[in-house]
This record gives sequence, structure tokens and C-alpha cells, in this order.
Amino acid sequence: MQPFDFNPRTRLVFGEGSLDQLGALASELGFHRTLLVADKGILACGFVDRAAKLLADAGVNVFTFHDFDSNPTTVMIEAGRDFAEPLDIDSIIGLGGGSSMDTGKAINFLLTSGGVMQDYWGYGKSRAPMLPMIGIPTTSGTGSEAQSYALISDAETHVKMACGDPGAAFKIAILDPLLTLSQPATVSASSGFDAISHAVETWVTTKRTPMSEIFSLEAWRLLESNYEHVINNPKDVEARAAMQLGAYWAGLAIEHSMLGAAHACANPLTANYGTEHGVAIALMLPHVVRWNASVVGDRYSELLKRGSIEENAGEALARRLEHLISIGGLPRGLESVGVPERDLSRLAEEAASQWTGKSNPREFGRAEALELYQHAYA
Repeated sequence: MQPFDFNPRTRLVFGEGSLDQLGALASELGFHRTLLVADKGILACGFVDRAAKLLADAGVNVFTFHDFDSNPTTVMIEAGRDFAEPLDIDSIIGLGGGSSMDTGKAINFLLTSGGVMQDYWGYGKSRAPMLPMIGIPTTSGTGSEAQSYALISDAETHVKMACGDPGAAFKIAILDPLLTLSQPATVSASSGFDAISHAVETWVTTKRTPMSEIFSLEAWRLLESNYEHVINNPKDVEARAAMQLGAYWAGLAIEHSMLGAAHACANPLTANYGTEHGVAIALMLPHVVRWNASVVGDRYSELLKRGSIEENAGEALARRLEHLISIGGLPRGLESVGVPERDLSRLAEEAASQWTGKSNPREFGRAEALELYQHAYA
């Protein structure tokens, strides 16, 4: 049995209307001058103004930063550092999807320890105490609110760097399902499928632990049973709440078990073609499940009601995932998102170097990545 060290660093505040507690929670942590990091879409929704008022009413001075996009790069993080440096902030709040929360974490690294983001690629490389942070997800996807990593793309090489440290974990995560109601349908579909992929991949990685398995299984239960319902009934708050909590558990599973080949193959698609992350995952995950089934078919069977499916578990799970992809209106086939077949060999080289592939249950390298891309091409 895999040994583990479980030390939850993030307090979870979950429930309808829980955003209303933001001011009190910030005060409890001693926030006085905070940087509120939120993407422009969240600004347009009015959530930034609402959060800023809650904080101001609690006596917290608020400074907002929005100059980043859905795939934050080192240049964007440096701009955030330059914006925040003269403000003498004592705290950071990430409000939005994974990009907002990752940007807040990354700015924290540079503000407190200096240097450039590449200095923090890996884990535990912070050189000074980091500022306390609150994470407030408005999507049910990345699970960044449950993790001590920031995923940032190198602006020159486009390589996605995982920069982690115990201090990069949020002190508090506020999960208010009402905040997810404003998501466009495409965001609900892609981010929700990303969360599902986290449950599926963490359940079978070589680094899984008895603790991570609890989170993976509960995440799968909540996400798989509510994804289709949210797509068809987007105003159902109960289903939205289940998706949001499922995404959190899946993020916590990542923190303790890492990911696999689907993410290793998806990242080069985003880096080279700008394919949205959840879409890239949807293009790859069913093929990875079929391919992995020869070594972890029994574990896939546990996901499918612990063996109640009387056929090959990998095939059955792959077909279920493909059904959810269809329900979400996500594309099928690499060709459909503009990937030329001549690029597959180069993509395989990049996928083989991804950190996520190292935890895949079946040995994963260039040849294996190429095989998976070929399966996903048509």
C-alpha cells in the first residue's frame, strides 16, 4: 500500500450564498490590503464588484488585476507582479476559473521570493513565506482551489510548468454554486469534463494513495452523475453544487496522486494550437482509457459500479466518456480542431516530456504518445 502524508492546508467553505462570508473570512485571516485576481469575464459578470464590496464593508482595501487570459503565461504573471509590487498588499484572492486562481498563486511566488516563474518549476522552491490567499472558483473544472500548484505557460517555449509549494495552497476555498450559474454552456461542458478526467486519471495513477482514492471515487460519483444534468438543466443549483464539490475533490486527488497520459497528450495541443484545455482532454481521454485498460481494467471496473458492467471495463468506461463528450457538444477527432496529421510525431515528442505522463499506470513515452494521437486523429 502506497505511503502518504495527508495534511489538509485549505479550509473549505461550501454552500449556496457562501460568497457572502468573504468579508468575514478575509478579516479572520487578517487581510487589510488584498489583491483580487479575476479574469475579464468575471469582471463583466459583476462578481468582482460584489466581492470588492463585501471586502470593503469588512474594512479591507482591494486592488484588482485582470490582465491575463485562460492560459496564463510567464509574461502575464510578471505584469501582475509589477502591478502589485508598489501596493504593499498583504494577501491575495483568486476569483474565477483555474486561470484566476493559478495567476494569483504565481504572482504570490514572484512577490514574496523574487526571480522568474521558471525558478519555481517543481515543488517546494519558494524562498520566503508566501502571502495568505483565498480561492473562489466560479467554474467546476480545474480544482486549483484544492491544490498547492500553479500551472503557468512559459511565454517563449509554451511549455506548461507546474509550480508548487505548501505556501501556494489557499488558506480558505469558498465554493458557492450560485457563482457557476453564469457560465456559458461551452465553459460548463469543457470545464466539467476536465473535472471528470481528473477523477478518472487520479483513480489509476501509479502515485495514488488510499487517501487520494477516497477523493477520486467521490469526485467520480458526483461528476459523472451530474454532468449531463447540468448541461441539460443549467439553472439546477443542486446539480451545480454537486459538480463544484466534485471538482474540488478531484483537485484534492490530484494533489496527492498526480495525473496521467490524457493530460500529457492534451498539453501540447493547447500549447501548439490554442486548443482549450477541457476540449483537448475530451479529445484524448477515451483513447487513453481504452489503451490503459490492459493494465488497470479492474480499477476502471470499480468506477463503473465496482464491476457490475459485464463487458470490458475500459471499453465501457470509454463509451460512457464519449457519451458525455457528445452531450457537452465537445469536438471529436484531432482533425476537427485543426491538427495536421503531419504534426503527430512532433506532438508525441512533446507529450513524452510532460510531467503528468510519468504517473500513468501504463508505461508512456514517445511511441505510446504517437499511438494515442493516431487513435484520436480520425
